[in-house]
Amino acid sequence: MKKVLLTGLLAATGLGLYAQKLDKAKDLLTQKKLPAAKTEIDGVVAAEKTASNPDAWYTRAKIYAAISKDSSLKGTVPDARDQVMSSLKKYQELEDAKEKDPAKRYIASTMDGNSALIDVYSGYSKDGASFYNAGNYNDALTNFKKTLEVFDVLAAKGIVPMKLDTTTTLYAGISAEKANKPDEAAIYYSKIAEAKCKSEGFVEIYKWLADHYRQKGDVATSQKFSALGKEVYPQDSFWTGFDLEMLSEKGTKAELFKKYEEVIKENPDNHIFLFNYAVELYKEGYNEDVTKRPANSKELIAKAAEMMKRTLEKKPDYANANMVMGQILYNQGVDINTENKAIRPTGGAKLTPDQLKKKEELRLEVVKKFDEATPYFQKVDQLLDKQGKLKMDEKEILKNALDLMITINEEKTAQLESKRNAAELKKAAAEVKTYEADIKKLQDQTTALTEKFNNVDRKH
Repeated sequence: MKKVLLTGLLAATGLGLYAQKLDKAKDLLTQKKLPAAKTEIDGVVAAEKTASNPDAWYTRAKIYAAISKDSSLKGTVPDARDQVMSSLKKYQELEDAKEKDPAKRYIASTMDGNSALIDVYSGYSKDGASFYNAGNYNDALTNFKKTLEVFDVLAAKGIVPMKLDTTTTLYAGISAEKANKPDEAAIYYSKIAEAKCKSEGFVEIYKWLADHYRQKGDVATSQKFSALGKEVYPQDSFWTGFDLEMLSEKGTKAELFKKYEEVIKENPDNHIFLFNYAVELYKEGYNEDVTKRPANSKELIAKAAEMMKRTLEKKPDYANANMVMGQILYNQGVDINTENKAIRPTGGAKLTPDQLKKKEELRLEVVKKFDEATPYFQKVDQLLDKQGKLKMDEKEILKNALDLMITINEEKTAQLESKRNAAELKKAAAEVKTYEADIKKLQDQTTALTEKFNNVDRKH
């Protein structure tokens, strides 16, 4: 019995010794003798008998927090704040294991108003701001990240009611962006967007994220932030145009066309969406080489023409839309003319009566399409020629309209000349006279159009 009692006394003595050392560390902290307090407390937590004492770890956190705020000492312990955080985490772990009732945990830190945590948060935040204002964005980012790590502890333990430190998260993102770390900036900006934060200037965060992921080719994530932006800032016209542009670059044609249908349904009076949809449809459906057109080419071109006509219903004086509508019809005429030229005699034989009849029908169809296209080109001329200085793209549109009208007149003139020659062979004088009058009229028009074409740059 005596031997057991002696062992118990020795153990109690050992525990009492470390309790005294802990009390001494606390006294040294109170006396602001921080280097000595640091030495004392490091010895306490290193000892096996007191390494599992939550109070020891909390005291260590307070001592290192005091050092981190002391201008004369913090340079000697550069990782003081890190030591505070590791000590507090250990303190909380031990408290969680020791006390089953959550209401009875962290009494010491609660009684102190969680001052150690708040001191570390404030210290990292101030250093981050100082580095940011000095243009040192890498170190600013490092400190803002550490600020957020402390905030996460505060939030997880319910010490602060918020779940997001919006200001620090914003400056972490800005610092990362300014430090040329866009992927890291996206992490912090995403937290703000996913929380649907709304404040002055925050709309740019949503736009930045949508564009960032567009450039990375991540269509789904780009669309996610575009949708969030539209939800939070529905009045901003950026979102619709952005989504369409992104799908045009990165998405499939099916996705793009589906989006256009949705957008036009939401914005039925917006002529720009109608026009752009028509152009996208036509680009997909048309190729000068008929063999390279998609199987649904005719449907796509017909839909493009429909959308372009709807555009002109909304805005008749839109020169671009008149130009494209004219081109659609003109190119249909060219296709018919190509079909006509493909009808040729073989093996030295002459064209059959049926072939001759078909060619004549096709020639008439060509003229019909050209006649349908001409008013749209004339409208372009009417809209742009009366203006003074034109932009480069406007000058090109005007030139193209004039050039195609010249080409149409030349084709129609060639057809009339062929008919006139046939009439001369038949010695049909009256027919010849009529054809020559029509030819002269077309030639005069062509001369006037050519002169106008040559003077576009000088006049505009």
